[in-house]
Amino acid sequence: MTDLSTAQHTEACPIAEVLDHVAGKWSIGILVAAAHGPVRFTELERTVEGISRRMLTLNLRKLERDGLLVRTVYPTVPPKVEYTLTDMARELYTSLTGLLSWAERHRSDIAVARAAYDAASV
Repeated sequence: MTDLSTAQHTEACPIAEVLDHVAGKWSIGILVAAAHGPVRFTELERTVEGISRRMLTLNLRKLERDGLLVRTVYPTVPPKVEYTLTDMARELYTSLTGLLSWAERHRSDIAVARAAYDAASV
């Protein structure tokens, strides 16, 4: 590997890691659920269909570490914890909604293409 390709690989690894974090099934659900204001853990647990408490906790920590969520703990009994999107995450949310709109618009085209491919592969 040349020095240039080593540098490109070193730069690409964190980018791939971040994309893996934000493009994951659970991360997208969490970001979408938190997009309309502060959200509590239990709200996320109900909103993000199929996620376990453990996966929710791990993904929240990961998104917080990446600077996409802010976790606020209020000194109440029991403690109240809310998650809010950062400005960076709100920008990401805009991109995600564009991608979701694209997927919705082309869902039937993709289904047709898959059926044609599968029929030709038989």
